[in-house]
Amino acid sequence: MSKVCQYFFAAHSPWAYLGHERLVALAAKYGVQIELKPCDLGKVFGVSGGLPLAKRAPQRQAYRLLELARWSEHLEIPLKTQPQFFPVSPELANKMIVAARISHGTDVALTLTGAIMHALWAEDRNVGDEATLALIAGSCELDGRALIKSAETASAQAEYDRNTEDANALSVFGSPWYVLEGESFWGQDRLDFLERAMMK
Repeated sequence: MSKVCQYFFAAHSPWAYLGHERLVALAAKYGVQIELKPCDLGKVFGVSGGLPLAKRAPQRQAYRLLELARWSEHLEIPLKTQPQFFPVSPELANKMIVAARISHGTDVALTLTGAIMHALWAEDRNVGDEATLALIAGSCELDGRALIKSAETASAQAEYDRNTEDANALSVFGSPWYVLEGESFWGQDRLDFLERAMMK
């Protein structure tokens, strides 16, 4: 039986963006199943004591920009440290990913996740806008309008809420967060450790 990696994130997280494709590649390499869990980071912060970016101290905000630039250069992943449409609400994007998983499976939902993140952080697009999200879904060969409708259903909301509850139950406090066989790894800069765990 293959290992399962729970993948908690919010679609607007730059750190999740920087780690997304590497996580997908590692899972494929080691035959690990990804359990996709977009969640409400605001509610996670509310339980864990985290602060939204705008409420963090100026020195923390400044250092975040420095680290984003460093990691972008190091990983050779394009990233605008201050995109035009950020901060942005990730709610609809998160629930579209949930809806894609329900309707089309995890692999399709992972592809959509990567496309949404890339649109925000590399293409400077507004992923809080329905029309933009529909176009992004279309680029993944999905019916964007239908997916938006699915994202607004009770089943998508219930799974999204459940993901958030699971995050809080597992003491998640940031995005991305990976859980492999009960062991937690916070941040894309822990993917080396996650890989070692996958290899065992």
